Amino acid sequence: MMTDELTQELVESFQSREPNLLFAKGFVLNIFRNIGPENSLEEFLSELKETSDHFGQIVNYSYNENFDPRSIVGDNYNDPYEKGYGNNDVKGPDPMHGTHVAGIIAANRKNNLGINGVADNVKIMSVRAVPNGDERDKDVANAILYAVDNGAQIINMSFGKSISPEKEVVDKAVKYAEQKGVLLIHAAGNDSENIDLEKNYPSRYYADGTEAKNWIEVGASSWGADSDFVGSFSNYGKKAVDLFAPGVQIYSTLPGNNYKKMDGTSAASPVTAGVAAVIMSYYPEFSATEVKEIIRNSTRKFDNLKIESVGSKGGIEFNQMSSSGGLINLYQAILLAQELKTKKQVK
Repeated sequence: MMTDELTQELVESFQSREPNLLFAKGFVLNIFRNIGPENSLEEFLSELKETSDHFGQIVNYSYNENFDPRSIVGDNYNDPYEKGYGNNDVKGPDPMHGTHVAGIIAANRKNNLGINGVADNVKIMSVRAVPNGDERDKDVANAILYAVDNGAQIINMSFGKSISPEKEVVDKAVKYAEQKGVLLIHAAGNDSENIDLEKNYPSRYYADGTEAKNWIEVGASSWGADSDFVGSFSNYGKKAVDLFAPGVQIYSTLPGNNYKKMDGTSAASPVTAGVAAVIMSYYPEFSATEVKEIIRNSTRKFDNLKIESVGSKGGIEFNQMSSSGGLINLYQAILLAQELKTKKQVK
C-alpha cells in the first residue's frame, strides 16, 4: 500500500535485517514518541529539522574553537569583572527560546488567545545574556546584577553549562541577589544526569562550600504518574535539585504571534518562577527564602513511583530525585502561604 503520510504505525511495521535501516527505524520511532503518534508528517519533519539545527549549533558554535563573537560584544576577555559592554540588540538572531520561556510565566490570561501564563499582573525584564556557544561567567554575573539593580524580584535562569572557569564572579552576583532578597530559579539541565555527581553551572553552591538560600533548582516532569513521569532528558539530584515542574510538551508563545510545544527544564523553571510570582503578588510580606520554602514544602508527593525514563538501570524512586521529593503545586502553595500568614498575624 502506498501512502504519502508517514505514521508511527507504518514505521513500526517496517521489517529489515539491515542494521543501518533498523537503526534508522529506531531513530524515527523515538522522534514519533516525542512528538506523539497523532502528529503529521509535516510536524515530524519540523521536529527532525529542529534536532538537526540543535546539533548543528553545537558543532558550529559550542565546539568550534574559531568561533568568536566577542568583537560584537566589545569586552575585554581578561577582565571578568568588567561592566558596561554588550550588544544592545535584545532580540538577536533567534528569540524563540526566551519568548517561549516568557510566555510560560506571563502570557496574557485575559485575551482568550494562545495560552494563559502561570502568573497575572507580572512584568518581564528581558536580559539577553547567553547566546549560543558563548555562555561566559561574566555575562551571567552581569545579567544577575543588572536584573537585581533594576528591580527584579524573581530571576529565571533557563540556561546552564558544565564548566565555570570564573565561578567566583557568578558567586559574587548570586550573593548580591541574596542580600537584596531576590529569588533565583534555575533549570537543572537536559543531560539526563545526576547533578549531585556531575557538575552543572550556575549553581547554588559557592566555592567555599556554603550555598545560596534564595535558589531553587528545577527538574522537568512529564505527563501521567508512571515510569516516564520525569522527562527523559531531565537532570535530577537528591541534593542539588529542589523539585520538579512540568517541562514536557509545554505549549507557549513564539515570536510573530505563534505558539508551539517544546520540551526542557528551560520550561520547568519558568513554571516555577510563575508560581513564585503568584505567591509574591498575593503575599508580598514573604521574603524570597520564605517563598522558596513555601514552594518546596507544598509539592505533591507520589508514593512508590519508580522512574525508568532517566537515571540508573532498574529505575529510581521519584521521591529520591529531588530534595523535596515532589512536583510543584500552586494550589497547595497558596494554601500554605495563607496558613503561614495567619500564623504571623496571630503572633
